Amino acid sequence: MRWGLEDKSDYYTQKKKRKRKEPANAMALSSSCSSVFVKPEIAPHFLSPKPLSRKLDFLFLQTAPPQMSKPRAAVREWQEYEEAVKRKDLATALSFLKSNDGAVLESTIGFVRDWEVLDTCLNADDMRLVASAYAFLKDREFLPNFGRFKTIVLEGPRDVTPAVLKSSTGLEVSKLSPKKWGLSGSSRFVLVAFLGGVSFLLSQGIDVRPNLALVLGLAAVDSIFLGGSCLAQISSYWPPYKRRILVHEAGHLLIAYLMGCPIRGVILDPIIAMQMGIQGQAGTQFWDEKMNNELAQGRLSSTAFDRYCMVLFAGIAAEALVYGEAEGGENDENLFRSICVLLQPPLSVAQMSNQARWSVLQTYNLLKWHKHAHRAAVKALESGCSLSIVIRRIEEAMSSSR
Repeated sequence: MRWGLEDKSDYYTQKKKRKRKEPANAMALSSSCSSVFVKPEIAPHFLSPKPLSRKLDFLFLQTAPPQMSKPRAAVREWQEYEEAVKRKDLATALSFLKSNDGAVLESTIGFVRDWEVLDTCLNADDMRLVASAYAFLKDREFLPNFGRFKTIVLEGPRDVTPAVLKSSTGLEVSKLSPKKWGLSGSSRFVLVAFLGGVSFLLSQGIDVRPNLALVLGLAAVDSIFLGGSCLAQISSYWPPYKRRILVHEAGHLLIAYLMGCPIRGVILDPIIAMQMGIQGQAGTQFWDEKMNNELAQGRLSSTAFDRYCMVLFAGIAAEALVYGEAEGGENDENLFRSICVLLQPPLSVAQMSNQARWSVLQTYNLLKWHKHAHRAAVKALESGCSLSIVIRRIEEAMSSSR
């Protein structure tokens, strides 16, 4: 309907008719409405041939209350979430995400910031809360590959002899055994250079034996009381050694993620690892809820044990895949033996060796099939990215390869 000057006469004619027909109180309401709506062209409802009800008149008299800007309120809530992330407060950050599942700015902000809750897991003492964070993100389809191989055991013989391992990977069993520092790999050349330098100084008449004794004494103290963390801290500045550590830990991280084990964090600083009670120069902290519950009940299923062993030997398998041999993993083997002793009945030495070879073979093949994801994890760790970004890089790499 058009609103022009020719319509105004009809408007006033109908208004006069209503004044004659409506009771006094209705006239009062209509007159009050006419005082509010001065221009007739902006009040189309008055052209209705039927008299206005009290309810409609009342609605016309209302002034819309001021409403708080939803985007502004959402931004303020997300700022509170970011503060919780900075404090590494997993409980608060996760509670916010669960209570604001349909946040207004989710499409522009939430999809990015939801991942950040994983960065708060490192300070969490309750691993069930960490598992809840991963479950929440998986339910929202942020982590489609988390636990993708949780119940899958790759095809192959269960009895893995050294010959079977070599035929499948092309590697001798000796290439998968952790090496002592100075006896293999690049550390061998460092030791030779160190001894050669000492010999040269002695030949020049410079007696370095007192200083050498002091250095060796400090090294012994570091090894006994600090777990070798000081020497590891110095060695971590050497690029080839540092990258090997990254390859090793990225292997643990990727396999734990694919097997559905929530990851608390990746520690690459030997001093921080020592402070957190982690044996070795670095460590990836993961948790298997099923295994934890079964151990609390005094039992351990073969499925949970296999999954734990695969994550445990993933570092060795990653080094073997990238470098052709493994140097690290001594602490991984020690943890494996400690679990084997707890089993009833305990595994024999032959059974332990076979389980270790089987785990390495399974993990080696899984890493080989997803080497692009492992490479993305190594690159992210090398860049100093947080856990949430590392996992995003894994998901992006796996989705792009499909």
